[in-house]
Amino acid sequence: MTDKNLNRRQFGSDNYAGVCPEAWQAMTLANRGHVKGYGDDEWTTRAADLIRDVFETQCEVFFVFNGTAANSLALASMCHSYHSILCHETAHVETDECGAPEFFSNGTKVLLLSGENGKIDPAAIDRMVKRRKDIHYPKPRVVSVTQATELGTVYTVDEIKGIWSMCKKLNLRMHMDGARFANAVASLNVSPKEITWQAGVDVLCFGGTKNGTAVGDAVVFFNSELAREFDYRCKQAGQLASKMRFLSAPWVGLLQDGAWLRHASHANAMAAHLEKSLRPLPELKILFPRQANSVFVELDAPIREGLWKKGWLFYNFIGKGGCRLMCAWDLTEEDVNAFVADLKDLLLSAKS
Repeated sequence: MTDKNLNRRQFGSDNYAGVCPEAWQAMTLANRGHVKGYGDDEWTTRAADLIRDVFETQCEVFFVFNGTAANSLALASMCHSYHSILCHETAHVETDECGAPEFFSNGTKVLLLSGENGKIDPAAIDRMVKRRKDIHYPKPRVVSVTQATELGTVYTVDEIKGIWSMCKKLNLRMHMDGARFANAVASLNVSPKEITWQAGVDVLCFGGTKNGTAVGDAVVFFNSELAREFDYRCKQAGQLASKMRFLSAPWVGLLQDGAWLRHASHANAMAAHLEKSLRPLPELKILFPRQANSVFVELDAPIREGLWKKGWLFYNFIGKGGCRLMCAWDLTEEDVNAFVADLKDLLLSAKS
């Protein structure tokens, strides 16, 4: 990679982006003087209260270092080791957590569901639960929904409620992996409560790092009974930060004036601009509906390798094949235009 590409904004992951100004400023303020540790500080209290304001309800809030811990510990709090967790076959908790949900729940089994475009089909839940009911089978207990999905699609309010209806019918709890929850809210233009507790979600893992924080996700319990002794789970799993303010203060920066939604809306807009630029190219195939901040496109190997040689970074193993082009909160139209220009040059060269 040449020197000019070292600091280039990329399409590999929204984790590549730096800390947004609002979160950075909050961390700077939190860095002044001595502050109580282990979450017994004003920043953590304020961040939790802001999350309650965002969701317009009383809820229990815990801050952990990352999404893997958030999902795994939340799921472990919702079931016993002899239970099972139902999720989509492309869900992050299945494909990218290195077995952490099973590990932290002492062996709870993950069962995979089908559904188009990365979304769970409620009928698939019914089939899986009724597949077997004998004592030799891990009893289904939780449905985990990814919002936005690993394929860049977004569950609508009605789709979430449809899953909730099936969960109520079958006495299942509902967990939401919201690593890109902000992008889903921005895409749907709804209030956060409409796709969480009002639609039956018991626990949300609210992602911050992909939205502009340096580290730290929030586990939000709308079902307070499930939060009982969750602080002990966090401590045992090495997720209780001694200097908790550096996990929680960035959330104050993100939430206090709506920066979280502004950044998510911008990332979504950049993905929309990218999709609009790619669709007219007959050599390419858009694989899934673009609904959040990523575009999945099928690229031939020579084109992929040509883009990589030009210094562009993106993944081609996430989801069901193809290449994922992820747009971060700080991506610009100039970045998108530069990528598309290089792509067009490679396609033109391939024809000649």
